Amino acid sequence: MENFKSGYVGIVGRPNVGKSTIMNALLGQKIAIISAKPQTTRSKILSIMSDSDSQVVFLDTPGFHNPKNKLGENMMKAVDNTIADVDFLLMVVEPTSEIPPSEYKIIEKIGDIPAILVINKADTLRKEELLPVIAAYSKAHDFKEILFVSAKTGYRMDELKAVIKENLSEGPMYYPEDMVTDQQERQIIAEIIREKMLNLLDKEVPHGIAIEILKMKTRIKDGETMYDISANIYCEKNSHKGIIIGAGGKTLKQIGTLARKDAEEMLSAKVFLELWVKVKSDWRNSNNMLRELGFTDND
Repeated sequence: MENFKSGYVGIVGRPNVGKSTIMNALLGQKIAIISAKPQTTRSKILSIMSDSDSQVVFLDTPGFHNPKNKLGENMMKAVDNTIADVDFLLMVVEPTSEIPPSEYKIIEKIGDIPAILVINKADTLRKEELLPVIAAYSKAHDFKEILFVSAKTGYRMDELKAVIKENLSEGPMYYPEDMVTDQQERQIIAEIIREKMLNLLDKEVPHGIAIEILKMKTRIKDGETMYDISANIYCEKNSHKGIIIGAGGKTLKQIGTLARKDAEEMLSAKVFLELWVKVKSDWRNSNNMLRELGFTDND
């Protein structure tokens, strides 16, 4: 395809700076789950933005942090693998002139790879307050571009999209033009369930949760397609199991109701969803569990 441009673009940054929100906003639809809690994204998420003259393959990564278990170590491997495999990077930060130590570590990992600095949540500061932020990051690294955006409000997201396309090189269409992610339906359903738990549960409980889809089958009922889905929710403590289930099963029912609604919207079909809560002590340090749940293949 003549003059067609394409490329792989990694999205990196600390937890909770809005990486997944930015990716979803650029695509115009929800691909990655969103939560106010840190470390929402646990693995590399591939999404595709295609139009008549370009294709951008985004790789959204877990928030950069100091790992405390094997799951965390695998999450950081996903970041390293992404940085090594892309044409250029979007480094997403919050609008502060005090650069956190973890961001200096990210900058060190970026090295000579071309990078665009995306300062998210620009709507939280006045214009005159943004200048010290630009000065601080310009001093820390030679970014190709620095943009202020607000993924939440859509402020300057079209400009960010244009800058990304400008930085692409001529190349092929890597994926079919109607494809927006390489995630399987089972993965998406598992993430939908986890998102509802992240938003409903407090404190440390969500970090020790993993979802395994046991069954996902279709059947015809009254002439309509229906999905039967069952999933295990793994947690690390009996006390956490009690919190997830809630008094009289109220919390688990709420999780199931919210997840079912999103699943029905995603699948464009009725969904019957069964959730089971099981305790797997210290699963985040179990190689077998991490492998079974798909957290070890980050290449």
